[in-house]
Amino acid sequence: MEVLILITTESSRINALRLAKLLIQNKLAACVSIKRIFSIYEWDGAFEETKEFEITIKSKPEFKDKLIHFLHEISTYDVPQIIYKKYHTEMKYYDWLNKTI
Repeated sequence: MEVLILITTESSRINALRLAKLLIQNKLAACVSIKRIFSIYEWDGAFEETKEFEITIKSKPEFKDKLIHFLHEISTYDVPQIIYKKYHTEMKYYDWLNKTI
């Protein structure tokens, strides 16, 4: 049994919560976890140090393309982080996820 885990980021708690709620309401995710992180990266030739919110989305593998499109539409970033992978899961969680979305 496989599930899709997709990780993205948002610049503020408000944006992260908005994204999470929209994903759940639109039945694109069964569960969304949010945690505060600190990121260092290069953007437009300058080093950035910023607080962000990492968003972990638990969904169905067949929703990958819909999720990517949705994130490109809703993200506040010009280039949103979209990292994903399929994971094996145990049957009870798999059943719950499939009943939820």
